[in-house]
Amino acid sequence: MPRRYTSRFRLPAIVAVALLAAAGCASGAGTPAAPTDSGAPTGGPASGSAAPPSSSDRSTAPASPSGSPDPSGSPSAAPTRSFDPARVSVTLEPYLEIPGAPLAVTAPADGSGRLFVTERGGRVWVVRDRQLADQPFLDVASRVTAGGEQGLLGFALHPRFPDDPRFFIYYTDTERDQVVAERRLDPSDPERADPDYERELLRMDDFAGNHNGGGLAFDRDGLLYIATGDGGGAGDPQATGQRLDTHLGKLLRIGVDGQSDGRPYTIPESNPFIGRDDARPEILHLGLRNPWRFSFDRETGDLWIGDVGQGQWEEIDVARGGAAGLNYGWSVVEGNHCFRDDGCSTEGLMPPVTEYSHDFGCSVTGGVVYRGSEWPGLRGAYLFADYCSGTLWAIDARSDVVEAPVVVAETGRSISSFGEDEAGELYVTDLDGALLRVVAPER
Repeated sequence: MPRRYTSRFRLPAIVAVALLAAAGCASGAGTPAAPTDSGAPTGGPASGSAAPPSSSDRSTAPASPSGSPDPSGSPSAAPTRSFDPARVSVTLEPYLEIPGAPLAVTAPADGSGRLFVTERGGRVWVVRDRQLADQPFLDVASRVTAGGEQGLLGFALHPRFPDDPRFFIYYTDTERDQVVAERRLDPSDPERADPDYERELLRMDDFAGNHNGGGLAFDRDGLLYIATGDGGGAGDPQATGQRLDTHLGKLLRIGVDGQSDGRPYTIPESNPFIGRDDARPEILHLGLRNPWRFSFDRETGDLWIGDVGQGQWEEIDVARGGAAGLNYGWSVVEGNHCFRDDGCSTEGLMPPVTEYSHDFGCSVTGGVVYRGSEWPGLRGAYLFADYCSGTLWAIDARSDVVEAPVVVAETGRSISSFGEDEAGELYVTDLDGALLRVVAPER
């Protein structure tokens, strides 16, 4: 989860910030020594993956769409802007207090109007009609190591929930490993989870308490995506970001409606590293440090990722619908900048769509593309935040150039996640114990 700092940063509200430095990877003076090639992926993903950008494409200056790679692996060609930040006034409206430290919110597509709010200590709460249930829907506190960047970090309902009674969780267990598990509704009480049933899908041995990722979400094809951090420490000490023999530092993709090859899940045929002896077949994308919150654009299927930086840069990455085998560059680069070596090669790496420096925050919280109907002026905006500063930013989700993010609100909140209700309206969790609603009337 995001790092917590005692100090806070503040920016003037509603200003465009040109946070993207003109110098790209050549500006990495003072960074640590270059990494070795040991364990780095070789040969690239299976055929059919997108062609990555060249070194010149990693410039943080806006780039022409004509110079971008094929749309299957990079920002798609969409020159028409769909969002103008000057048209809206964005605020966070208090919605409900949540016990503990809430860090995720999601909703089933069942017409119930319910929200499921996950809190770090190991509980999931149901909110209906702005009321909190008397008892938690799920309580796995006895299984969870919670605190800092550990805890119950992810929760996803099966796409056919509750007709399919299963849901999925990602947590740090009492051995401090990362676990992805299947749970289900209690057959005797459809308002509660079965306290006795759990089927482990994945277990990832961990070596440090930080950089655990933890996001879970289903795509429109019903496949489960899993975001993992690089295992922690500082500076990617085990080079997991670029290794294909580990689940750490990746975006994984599995099928949960079957089993194969002795696994309690299936491997989608379009996963890019199937058949390679040196690679885990669950890997979809690599080169991530600590992906803290990802989401799918419900209109386009594009995958948006907030990746927490090391000491200088926070970034937002995107995989346009259908992309596979993208390498976001950690720990060769941090954002658009060489991390270890001034002259690093960025061939084969996918640049972020936006970034900001630690002059403006310290820990990005990935957000959501707004596709609801209540706030027309916000449609097409990708909203995200910084956990430390409470700044809320937006970029046009359709833009095909590297954009400087626009500040749309200074919230003073410890924003830990974004989520959508069934209608596509947006909510935010504050780790200090609040669920908030995004309000964005036109000016």
